[in-house]
Order: sequence, then structure tokens, then C-alpha cells
Amino acid sequence: MRRPPRNHPKPSELRLTAKEGAVLRAPETPDDIKEIVIGLHANFELQGDTLRSVRGVLKHRQAHCIEAAFTAACALWLQGRRPLLMDLTAKGDSDHVVAVFREGRCWGAISKSNHVWLRWRDPVYRSLRELAMSYFHEYTNKQRKTLRTYSVPIDLRRFPTTEWVTNGDDCWEVGAALCDVRHYRLISSAQVRHLMPRDATELRADDLVQYESRDRKRARRY
Repeated sequence: MRRPPRNHPKPSELRLTAKEGAVLRAPETPDDIKEIVIGLHANFELQGDTLRSVRGVLKHRQAHCIEAAFTAACALWLQGRRPLLMDLTAKGDSDHVVAVFREGRCWGAISKSNHVWLRWRDPVYRSLRELAMSYFHEYTNKQRKTLRTYSVPIDLRRFPTTEWVTNGDDCWEVGAALCDVRHYRLISSAQVRHLMPRDATELRADDLVQYESRDRKRARRY
């Protein structure tokens, strides 16, 4: 299959339908894409793990973080920006994936989270490390701060669009590639030992979510 143009494709060149293309072409800025991501219901994966493509997200109107990141990256690509994802990994906690973009020399992120902390980041960060660190204090599992590494940005143009844009099945291969790219440590082992646990007020804030799950024990946090 012939690959679509790298820099500014049309929806049809990504094999998107007219309806899908209209949804993803409507936003004119990363801020507009953020509103689409916020409007997606949380995917709690109550029927088992999923990794839906952009088409799957638009069909079901729900997403967890990486599914929303696929969708945001595709919309960024249609705006003429690179479809870049960054993987954040944690100790004893779920990974989190964000779509990253640049305004001038600074980085920002479009991110889906059912909790308030790990969402949109304005493009004010001078490096990807600085952007990743903006998530550090709120990336938690109960009392513990868990964020440990961030990845180099992965350009989704390296994958056929049939693997992450229009795939009718789960996109496990692209997800695995995100795990396999180079990651950088954010803090040292010595710094880990001196991290302060969260206090009772911070723990109460964990109950602030956008969507309630019927089964919180199984629900994906991010």
C-alpha cells in the first residue's frame, strides 16, 4: 500500500471515511484537539484490555490514554504537524501515553486522563524532560509518587496507517513499539528513597474524576 504524504495528508489519504475526516479536520489548533479528547468517555476496559485505533475510538466514542493519544496524534498530522507520542513509565503503576507537539521552541502535550492531574500541558516546556517532569508530583499510586522514565518521541508515520488509524483490531504492535523505544530516567535511586509520601488532603483529591466507573477496581486510572 502506498504511504500517505508525510507532512500534511488529507483524511482520504489516511483511509478515513468522510465522516471520520470531518471530525478530525474540524479542530484547527492543539487546543481544539484537546476538547475532542476531553469529550471522549473514559474507556474502563470492562470487557477486557483494548488498544483501539483512531477509527475504533471514533466508533465507540471512548478511549483510555493511548487510544486518545492515537486520535490526537492523527488530528495533529492532519493539521500538518508530526504525529508524535511520548511514553511515561512508572514503578508499580500504569504507564501513561501523551501526544506531544511544539509551538516555537517549546513542547506541550494532549493527554486523556479520567483524573484531573495527568491531562493537557500548555506548550511552555523547553525540553521533553521538562514536560515529563510536569507530571511527576501528581503521577501517584496512593501515597507513592511513581513516575520514573519518559521516552523519546515516537513518530507514528513510521507505521502503516492500517496499524493505528484504521485498524479494525487492537493495535498491540504499535503499543509494544512504544514500550521498546529508548527511555530516560527522571530521578536517581537516591532521590527515590527521599520522596515524600502524599498527605491525606492529596489522597482525598483522588476521588475527583471526570467519569465514574461501575467497577473501580478494574478501571484503568489513566
